[in-house]
Amino acid sequence: MRLSLRARLTITYGGLFLVAGVVLLGATYALFDQQLSRSGTKVLATRLNPGPGGVPPAGTTQAITEPRTPSEARVMADADDWMRKQRDELHDAAVTSLVTQGSIALLVVGGAAAGFGWLIAGQVLSPLHRVTETARRIAGSPAADRGLHERIDLRGPRDEVKELADTFDTMVERLDRSFDGQRRFVANASHELRTPLTLGRALVEVAMHRESASPDVRQLGETLLQINSRHERLITGLLLLARSENEITSRAPVDLADVVAHVGAQTALEADGAGITVETETSEAMTAGDALLLERVVQNLLENGLRHNTESGWVSVSCRTEDGRAVLEVANSGPAVPRYEIPALFEPFRRLDNDRIVTAKGAGLGLSIVQSIVRAHNGTVTAAPRPGGGLTVTVALPSADPEDGDVLPGAPAQAPRDLPAGRGGRARSAVRS
Repeated sequence: MRLSLRARLTITYGGLFLVAGVVLLGATYALFDQQLSRSGTKVLATRLNPGPGGVPPAGTTQAITEPRTPSEARVMADADDWMRKQRDELHDAAVTSLVTQGSIALLVVGGAAAGFGWLIAGQVLSPLHRVTETARRIAGSPAADRGLHERIDLRGPRDEVKELADTFDTMVERLDRSFDGQRRFVANASHELRTPLTLGRALVEVAMHRESASPDVRQLGETLLQINSRHERLITGLLLLARSENEITSRAPVDLADVVAHVGAQTALEADGAGITVETETSEAMTAGDALLLERVVQNLLENGLRHNTESGWVSVSCRTEDGRAVLEVANSGPAVPRYEIPALFEPFRRLDNDRIVTAKGAGLGLSIVQSIVRAHNGTVTAAPRPGGGLTVTVALPSADPEDGDVLPGAPAQAPRDLPAGRGGRARSAVRS
């Protein structure tokens, strides 16, 4: 079991106090025993041959050690025995008092010292706990750059802990400015790029539809329109990515079954043209959030499954409520995806190597947008390769109660976007070429 820093400091305080107490108790006992032995010899000499004032006269050592008569020898022996007995009794009393009772007192005082050490260590470490809790809240936010507005703002004397907290605040402030500037740059650049792209599309279309336009010009125009369309999708994805990384302030109950039915109907034409079978299996899966963003999650996953597939392949979309979570699962056939490549697929502009060409099927933002939207809704998204090729992407979102209208804490209710009815019961459909 790993001990906390507070416990280790308390054990250190208590251990040092007990060691110092034992050393002090032992030194006191040794000095007392030495003084007791000297006092016993001096008292014996005084009683056997007292001089004026109770001090033996000079030159009486021979008289003490060598009795002159048998009666003196008997008296000296009795006195010696009595003094030894008294000294032994005093010695036993000293041992009992200093060792036994002193040890008990030392343990009691040591326990009190450990208790006070625990309280003092808690007071000293409380600023560190505040730093840790703030860092944990920032790291545990749905997106790491969303909680960077929070500061520790520690008050107190200018000590090491205060310097640590101030340094942490400075670091978080710089990160906050960096992320905020990055989001603003992406949004502003995307808006600015839309105007020339729209103008370029208009010019190309005018040139293509002129009566004097040759077939080569029309073919070139089609190619330019495809490139222009890809750039527009890229800019739209960047705008959506910048939007989804912001805090979602307005939430409403949304049934993923309705969203899946609506998106499935929208992509039916594309699936039919690609010769891919789309199967949906839905049951009620209530969550709370932004209906438009959640619709984009389903749309991106379904389009990803359609565009990165094989001829006569299939895509399966299902939703359900499981363990208090609204679960959306999209699986598709397709080329084999190495497991080590999966984390990179959720990064912006990352695709598999054979898709990184100008005419690629997407801009490489689909899964990164999905991840940002899901995190903004306090959910999780995972992907796993299928044994036969393709991917299985699973999205788990906090569920909401459709009866009493409970939504996520602190979220105001909002009327959901009108979607085709699909709630209640199970639906299964297939779109075939």
